[in-house]
Amino acid sequence: MLCKSLHHAAFRCKDAKETVDFYTNILGLDFIHAMGEDHVPSTGAYSPHIHIFFQMEDGSCIAFFELPNDPGAVSGRDPETPGWVQHFAFRVKDMDTLLAARDDLLAKGVKVIGPINHDDFLQSIYFFDPSGHRLELSVHTSTAEMDRQFKQEAMDVLQHWDARHNWSEREQLFGSAHGYQRT
Repeated sequence: MLCKSLHHAAFRCKDAKETVDFYTNILGLDFIHAMGEDHVPSTGAYSPHIHIFFQMEDGSCIAFFELPNDPGAVSGRDPETPGWVQHFAFRVKDMDTLLAARDDLLAKGVKVIGPINHDDFLQSIYFFDPSGHRLELSVHTSTAEMDRQFKQEAMDVLQHWDARHNWSEREQLFGSAHGYQRT
């Protein structure tokens, strides 16, 4: 397989220092790298920024850009997509860890929703970072047997969904410019 693991997912933040404080002191991630540039390395465009990285136990990272001169929403969310859709989920060890994290977040003044049971596949809690990004902590709760069954059923569930939703209506409402075009 070409892709071995997630290196990082990047988002925009409103304040890099505040973001470092939240992800290190509230979530306990390791702040491992920061780089500041006046020009975007991949395009050469002038856009002063700082790019910060936080590492998790498995080596994967979440990263942020503070972009003080660039217009646009700090959250980076598509305003036409419901806020609950666009989020970043972190895996935790077990249910006890999830519940302890919820209690710790609440004690630190962070508003938390959950735990929520998702199809007996995982349990999650939800909250927001200082830039308004929706975050999820989740624990995988299904058994190996359930996982095999979920994998076996995945294509059938997708085909069931696809057969019962009106693609013409989606094309009319949203248009092919938004990716709603039946091929």
